[in-house]
Amino acid sequence: MIINNHWLTSAQKTPSPNCDHRGDKHDISLIVIHCISLPEGQFGTPFIEQLFTNQLDALAHPGFSEICQLHVSSHIVIARNGLITQYVPFNKRAWHAGKSEYKGREKCNDFSIGIELEGTDCSPYSEIQYVQLASLIQCLMQTYPKLSLNNITGHSDIAPQRKTDPGKYFDWKKLSQLLKAIN
Repeated sequence: MIINNHWLTSAQKTPSPNCDHRGDKHDISLIVIHCISLPEGQFGTPFIEQLFTNQLDALAHPGFSEICQLHVSSHIVIARNGLITQYVPFNKRAWHAGKSEYKGREKCNDFSIGIELEGTDCSPYSEIQYVQLASLIQCLMQTYPKLSLNNITGHSDIAPQRKTDPGKYFDWKKLSQLLKAIN
């Protein structure tokens, strides 16, 4: 994997309008792992892309009326089949964390990269998602020197009162082993 001008060259690119400039463009020091599926538990739909590009139709599913007006994004989505789509360049602030805190620092969007795994917090992730995630994290750490293995966390850890993802089925040990194997 290669990052060129803050875009992952091997990723499908679908720019999201839901981003802005970071307060400190050099402070990219946290990776936040999330999960998403729309509708929940359904994979391979076009609805994540529609949500991140403000095109989600409220009538496409009963649950969408509650979320179609949200302005959210993530830097990356890794699909169940391993396909990586990038929505926001890494040097910009994606809107993935919401009200959040990590090691005493609030507003995690300001200094983090958000990575969504297509899935739910109540089911296992695919093997290829872990492989792609580990490769991506390695590439990010090589490109952004403030990132480290010690600053990778889940959405549930930075917003514990609001979020549960990536959930109990996310295998942190597997990710750690894959990252060690790459180094």
